[in-house]
Amino acid sequence: MIIRPITPEELPLLERFGYEAIFVPPGEAPPPREIIFEPDVFIYIDQFGSLPDDHGLVAEVDGRAVGAAWVRCIRGYGYVDGATPELALSVLPEYRGQGIGTALMTQLFAALRQRGYARTSLAVQKANPAARLYLRLGYEIIAEKEEEFLMLKQLDGEKAYG
Repeated sequence: MIIRPITPEELPLLERFGYEAIFVPPGEAPPPREIIFEPDVFIYIDQFGSLPDDHGLVAEVDGRAVGAAWVRCIRGYGYVDGATPELALSVLPEYRGQGIGTALMTQLFAALRQRGYARTSLAVQKANPAARLYLRLGYEIIAEKEEEFLMLKQLDGEKAYG
């Protein structure tokens, strides 16, 4: 596996990875693929690379992109403030549980530190197994809604909140 920056030619991949990032609880039918074009979802991928805070990485196995992690400063589900980029992470189902998400996020954290960011945020549904990954990688729950957590990670290792 290699982790590398996403290239402009690969930006259409974010539509697939954006869809795969949507948590579907066990036993429920997945939403239609068109859901990614809903404004509150599409904001994560729309014209990615055009905003100064856009940064993304791809995990590649045998020449195939199998995962992606990207950030941008937007007013999405994980919004904290205008200076904190929101993280999106997606690994294709058949590649989950192999450390790819951890590797993507670890390298993305390093890139964000180099760019001068102090922290990153995200939102995750409580039932999503990825919530455990985010906690393990240093995110802290800073707010809780009925079905999701708002999480924040200090990139310098300090406490994220409180």
